Amino acid sequence: MLTTLIIIVILALLFDFINGFHDTANAIATSISTRALSPRIAVFFAAILNFVGAVFSSEVAKTVGGKVANPATIPHGMEIVVAALITAIIWNLITWYYGIPSSSSHTLIGALAGSVIAGAGTKALNWGGLKEIITILILSPIVAFATGFIIMWIIRRIIIISGNTSRSKLNRTFKVFQVFSAGLLSFSHGGNDAQKAMGIIVFALVALGYKTTLDVPLWVKVCAATAMGLGTSIGGWRIIKTMSKNLLKIEPINGFASDLNSSIVIQTSTALGMPLSTTHVISSSIIGTGTVMRFHDVKWSTVTRMVMTWIITIPISMVLAYLIYKIIFVFSS
Repeated sequence: MLTTLIIIVILALLFDFINGFHDTANAIATSISTRALSPRIAVFFAAILNFVGAVFSSEVAKTVGGKVANPATIPHGMEIVVAALITAIIWNLITWYYGIPSSSSHTLIGALAGSVIAGAGTKALNWGGLKEIITILILSPIVAFATGFIIMWIIRRIIIISGNTSRSKLNRTFKVFQVFSAGLLSFSHGGNDAQKAMGIIVFALVALGYKTTLDVPLWVKVCAATAMGLGTSIGGWRIIKTMSKNLLKIEPINGFASDLNSSIVIQTSTALGMPLSTTHVISSSIIGTGTVMRFHDVKWSTVTRMVMTWIITIPISMVLAYLIYKIIFVFSS
């Protein structure tokens, strides 16, 4: 059992590491695109604040660890967790390779649900909890688009009313603001995304009988935060290119608005203990603010490609996890 737990922890931290460089682009793409920060400084800045955010709370980890299924009563818990993590890692690497900003949250939740069904049947799933999580995952990008649109509209109106419409002056001012908004977004990203790996480790600890509650031990927090920080330090340059160049031309003003709006949405969800897709939230914020600035400049073909990936991620992850569990079970029998 100890060997199994070590394998699970390593896989969970590998997932968190990949999540770090996979989702780094979300937090720093706007500041790199507008040259508010150099790529090297932006990645280092994000790595530190991702780490700090990751150790800040644990409510999302409890949700991931207990709302999809009850780890204390589920059979074949170790095989279920291993299958879910392998699936999440595979899908993250595929989407990273093709530069598609997909959701690590969708991947992990779908994979966990698929492996639970494979190992314990549909009755073992907590359908109410799963429905609650999926509802947040679906609604959050819609909310982010709407609030991003509103925040950008308000900022634009304030600028027009003030009469300060010098483009060069606005760009210089908002580049300074972007440093702070990028930092807040990196902190928010770590506070929500790193907790998903923590939740999986806690799920395994309970399933294997090492814990009886869903409270996250300090060593789990530190390990997950470190893995995400290290992953962030590498940087996800393929996805940074998609977010900063292939979605729309980002200026400091809407880059700041996007980061600020994304931080508010993510922090709200984290306070409620609900996992969401930081990828979806940030992408939707960029599109929402960009729509206010220049609707026709949004590259809707890229948006369509991203949305299609979002839609297929959960079902593909469920099917892949189901198959991987069956393979693992055959070889472990």
